[in-house]
Amino acid sequence: MIYLFYLFATISVISALFVVAAKSPVNSVISLIVCFLSIAGHYILLNAQFLAMVHIIVYTGAIMVLFLFVIMLLNLNKSTEPQKSLITRIAAVAAGGLFLLTLLGAIKNGIGIATPGGYDGGIGLVKSVGMSLFTDFLVPFELSSVLFLSAIIGAVMLGKKESTAKQMATGDSAYAGLNQAEHIVR
Repeated sequence: MIYLFYLFATISVISALFVVAAKSPVNSVISLIVCFLSIAGHYILLNAQFLAMVHIIVYTGAIMVLFLFVIMLLNLNKSTEPQKSLITRIAAVAAGGLFLLTLLGAIKNGIGIATPGGYDGGIGLVKSVGMSLFTDFLVPFELSSVLFLSAIIGAVMLGKKESTAKQMATGDSAYAGLNQAEHIVR
């Protein structure tokens, strides 16, 4: 089990370094997908299968596909990329170095995490999460579904062309008056 943890941790760190060091944005997104999949492996090792599947579906499946579409639509290349000045580069290196020193100081002093008293093997499984959602958190769960439904309706209304709605209202469209008697062919 510990070997799998070290394997997933190594994959996470190496793919995260590739995300930062990649020359192409598409290669960077692919490395980020690998990093997300290795983090999902960590969730499975922690006996949180539901969280791992949600992580894969939401982050790897949806958000990374969105990133790829945005990158492909923007058509990023070297000629359109703005060049940073020397002062900006020096400030970025100094900020990164200070952040590294802060992390090293935190690791050196140690971060104490208290171990929980009892271990419940059912925590994080799909059955226990489902039982909790549909018993203890039923009202917030249903309210969030109504919120998502209203967001979907709002997105559809915003995405709809105004000209189509105006044409349908004034009767200038081919859709106007389709339910009238003279348009019915017998």
